[in-house]
Amino acid sequence: MLTKLSTHPGHDGAVYALERGMNTNEFYSGGSDRVVSLWDLAGELPPQGLVNVGSIIYSLRLIPEMHLLVIGVSSGAFHVIDLKEKKEIRLIKHHTSGIFDCVYSLKHNKLFLCSGDGSISAWSLPDFGLIKTVGLCKEKVRGLAINSDESLLAVACGDGSIRIFDTDTFSQVKDFAAHQASSNCVAFHPDNNYMLSGGRDAMLRVWDAKNFTLLKEIPAHNYAIYSISFSPDKKFFATGSRDKTLKIWNAGDQSFSSRADKEKADSHTHSVNKTLDKLQECFAFGRG
Repeated sequence: MLTKLSTHPGHDGAVYALERGMNTNEFYSGGSDRVVSLWDLAGELPPQGLVNVGSIIYSLRLIPEMHLLVIGVSSGAFHVIDLKEKKEIRLIKHHTSGIFDCVYSLKHNKLFLCSGDGSISAWSLPDFGLIKTVGLCKEKVRGLAINSDESLLAVACGDGSIRIFDTDTFSQVKDFAAHQASSNCVAFHPDNNYMLSGGRDAMLRVWDAKNFTLLKEIPAHNYAIYSISFSPDKKFFATGSRDKTLKIWNAGDQSFSSRADKEKADSHTHSVNKTLDKLQECFAFGRG
């Protein structure tokens, strides 16, 4: 059974993005109030406002090795914050619609973005020079994931497909239909045992992480799945959905473990937009 440990009030509107902090007892959040906030895990201290970027925040990505925080916003731009100097060092306007997700490969010194304009882009680190932009579909591209050896990038596309790219060459190596309507999120098992995807069809699908054949499909939620994340010990993963629930699953066999909703766990009153890995506790943020 899931037990709520703390509530973190402070944002004036929906929370769309969540990311771990530089310290193990901290995390960042951002959303419709255009502010990135830094919190302590216990919820005992008020949030620290890091920056107001002037646009709705859809994604956050910490690059701890470089002490940088990347902020993707609704306009299609992304901001880069130097956490040591506590100042913005880049504002790059390239995409024409919101940046829904961003991931990076330290092995290849690349940052990858996906956008509501139907494209993905690759950027060099640490100078943030554009490497390439690839248009994928007419719909929004919402989710990205890199496998543990940083060789593959999975992309969840609004046309229901998942595209797989080589992270070194940024060339597409696989394209397959995954969900009805839209593929919203993807996540690789930390040991590359399999890949998960969630879609607008409320289905959770399990794919072989090497050849991407379908292994299992699970009617996981009542409405669209927005986020998937694994626990640090690799034993569980969490899914967040528009149906206002957070669910926990056993990573070994993908069987259901527990759920949190408003009635039984005093959870969210609106959609669960983001779950977060990298932390021992499970965090979920949404509109309520």
